[in-house]
Amino acid sequence: MTTTEAELRDRLRSVEDPMNDDNIVSLGLLNDVTIRDGEATISLAFNAPFAPGEIAIGNAIRDVVEDEGLEPDLRADIGEEHGFDESVLPGVRNVIAVASGKGGVGKTTVAANLAAGLNDLGARVGVLDADVHGPNVPRLLPPEGDPGVTPNGEIVPPRSDGVMVMSADLLMPDGDDPAILRGPMVNNVMLKFIEDVEWGRLDYLVVDLPPGTGDASLNLLQTLPVGGVVIVTTPQEMAVDDARKGLRLFERHDVPILGVVENMSTFHCPECEEEHRVFGTVESGPEFDASVLSRLPVHPDFDSERTGGPLVRDDESPLQEELMELTENVADAIGAANRRRVAEHRAGEELATPEGSS
Repeated sequence: MTTTEAELRDRLRSVEDPMNDDNIVSLGLLNDVTIRDGEATISLAFNAPFAPGEIAIGNAIRDVVEDEGLEPDLRADIGEEHGFDESVLPGVRNVIAVASGKGGVGKTTVAANLAAGLNDLGARVGVLDADVHGPNVPRLLPPEGDPGVTPNGEIVPPRSDGVMVMSADLLMPDGDDPAILRGPMVNNVMLKFIEDVEWGRLDYLVVDLPPGTGDASLNLLQTLPVGGVVIVTTPQEMAVDDARKGLRLFERHDVPILGVVENMSTFHCPECEEEHRVFGTVESGPEFDASVLSRLPVHPDFDSERTGGPLVRDDESPLQEELMELTENVADAIGAANRRRVAEHRAGEELATPEGSS
């Protein structure tokens, strides 16, 4: 007896979303199920390409479909009907902000390695260096040329080994000149990066924010559809306090906190070959309501002058595995946040639909 679409949909209730503690049907992640000529076409409200978590859920769906004697055809489809704003950067599927409460904690290092890591997973990635006072992304992701210009006057970011890179550093005549910009000028630069850059189609746009909670961060929140933010801090008490302030800023604007990266977590002694925790540690809990995505050590490989590129691509570095794990954790976190958003949107639709109406 052939499985019907309703029966297959019911079977798919056995597939759990482990990061959202429910099954994919109850969460509203199934857009459509169609069976024709022995093939089951399943449209899913997934929006985190190459995230290991969504790949695992997809594999579980395939297993259910194949157990019913059908050939699975899975497709991802998400848009305005799921609560996503496609009026700004319509070709960009996910905007991930990387922020910190203060400077000098390694935020740009995390942003550049995250962008390169996502690209190495197979995603189409761009990185926007929005730290206009200290634009250092090109040091870690050296562009292969100068920015281009479209016939419409839009800036085309150059690439760095596959990653599109846009930075104020690329628009300055001398890279050693300081960026002396005040509030309104910062606003203008940010708007130019948002409105006048042709990013094309991207799976992820990583935005390296200036440290603190100033104009650039607020402009981004008010202008861009930020899917989530990664907070970078060192474990010292003062840095953690400042990071907590940044976290509260994003929470007030309903931006999902993807997690915290504790940088300079430990020191590896080259003489005794032991790890030393020089400072404290960032703990998840009610006072710092965010999971820890990664704990990265102090290591000379992080010196950009020694590497000439992101360490996530350095097969000789002992940090490569940790940085790729960080990348996968962020991809999973943005995927979980997106799926939660879909579930909340569809739950709201059900509440707004009068009982008995179609």
